[in-house]
Amino acid sequence: MSIQSTKQLVEVADIKDNVVFLKNGSLRAVIEITAVNFELKSEAEQVAILQNFQKVLNSVDFPLQIAITSRRLDIGDYLGVVDAAAASLSNELLKIQAGEYSKFVKELSDLANIMAKKFYVVVPFYIFEAPGKAGLLKSLKSIFKPSATVKEAVLDDDRFKTYQTQLLQRVELVLDSLIGLGVRTRVLEKDELLKMFYELYNPSSKFQTKNLET
Repeated sequence: MSIQSTKQLVEVADIKDNVVFLKNGSLRAVIEITAVNFELKSEAEQVAILQNFQKVLNSVDFPLQIAITSRRLDIGDYLGVVDAAAASLSNELLKIQAGEYSKFVKELSDLANIMAKKFYVVVPFYIFEAPGKAGLLKSLKSIFKPSATVKEAVLDDDRFKTYQTQLLQRVELVLDSLIGLGVRTRVLEKDELLKMFYELYNPSSKFQTKNLET
């Protein structure tokens, strides 16, 4: 029995110009959105949010994926800044208070197990979305043999630009429809996508550029 490597289990084949290529030959763009505290809204505001969310779903004629990641909040960098600031203080009383504050924040984080959540909307584009006779065969192949499909779907610059443009048109449609929800949105760029996927597959470690060298 052959043993699969971790890379074989990862569906991402490549990331180019802020576009994610999957092994089944399809493309993805990822939009990060902020959260809305629904419970603190008035009844009228809650109704408006629900109606606008309904409009978002009705405005698209393609599938969307809504993803939420939840990770333990890493306050190491923040505590490092606090400790460095405390060390530079000349007033002993302020230095003691800064040290006590740093200790309090660390203990609170350990006790409360504070989590950081991020919210994403994933916009897809399938190269073989409207298959003809030949395209149908490739579509079925993309399901059963994704690694073979991605090799056949290697794109030259012109084809890539065409598919990228169609994907970005979908992204713009989603961005416009999300305005009514009162959330801030932004499309993740390549470095942010790399960081996101690394942390998804390595939840217990912190992303650093050198992680990509292995």
